[in-house]
This record gives sequence, C-alpha cells and structure tokens, in this order.
Amino acid sequence: MKRSDIPNLITVIRILLVVPVAWALLQQQYLLALVLFFVAGVSDGVDGFLAKQFGWTSRLGAILDPLADKALLVTCYAALAWVGLLPVWLLVLVVARDLVIVAGAVAYNFRIERLEADPTLISKLNTVLQILLVLIVITQQLNDWFAPVWVTVLVYAVTVSVVWSGLDYVITWGRRARHTS
Repeated sequence: MKRSDIPNLITVIRILLVVPVAWALLQQQYLLALVLFFVAGVSDGVDGFLAKQFGWTSRLGAILDPLADKALLVTCYAALAWVGLLPVWLLVLVVARDLVIVAGAVAYNFRIERLEADPTLISKLNTVLQILLVLIVITQQLNDWFAPVWVTVLVYAVTVSVVWSGLDYVITWGRRARHTS
C-alpha cells in the first residue's frame, strides 16, 4: 500500500462504520451510536485533510468519499425513522434527492462528458444541516440539552435545504448539459 492510498482506506473504514452505527441506533444504544458517528465524522475530516494537504487525491476517492457520507447519513435517517425519532417523509425526501442527483450525475457522465463532482454551497449547507439533525436527535436521547423544538426546526430546515439543493443540482446540471451538447 502506498501512502497516497491512506485517504481511500480511511474512507473504506468509514463505509464499514455504517453498519455498527445503524445497529446502535436500532438497538437504541445512543451513546455508542454517537461515538461511532463522531468517529466517522472525524475520519471524513482526516481523509479530506490528507488528500488535500499531500495531494493524495484520486478518482476513486472522489467517488468513494461522498458515497461514504451519503451511506452514513441515509442509514442514520432510516434507522432514526424506524425507531420513530425522525419522520418517514423526511427520509423519503432525503433519499429521493440523493437518487435524483446520482441518476443525473450518472447520465451526465455517460451521455455528455466526464463529471467532476463539485458540491455547491447549498449542498454543503444541506449536508451540515443533515448531520446536525442526526447529532441533536441522538444527543436528545441521552439528555435534555436540546428542547424538542430544535428537532422540529431542524427537520424543516433540512426539508428546505434538501428541496433547494436538489433543485439547484437539477437546474445547474441541466443548463450545463444543454450548453455542452
């Protein structure tokens, strides 16, 4: 293994953490879920830092990293919806947005030109809000640091950011496809 493979290895470990995080949430082992979610989050920062700092980037890493993030978030949303801590409609909305983006990216990549993924500002905000919602929902199960109203506010903030970022991707990449072809 080369040093330049380290970010991809860390990303694979993050993907492997998805199952234990889901298990912990489904078993209502919220402290364990929080610790594992935190480890996954730190690993995301570490692999990104290494890739950028040392130029250890790769096409595989550019694909695996966002997939690892999505796998973790969607799995957390599914588990939290299953145990009744998040509304099912929010899970459906998050998954639908991700499927539209992935389908569009695949189509663009194969029909128009090679796609270089570059998340937009609203997409980054959406990811931050989704992560924050997971953290607050889990933390709320451990203690009363956050009033229930914060979960409600974040559910609607995530809803707005999911719709906005999904539309942004469709409009932006639709225009690009029309201008390129």
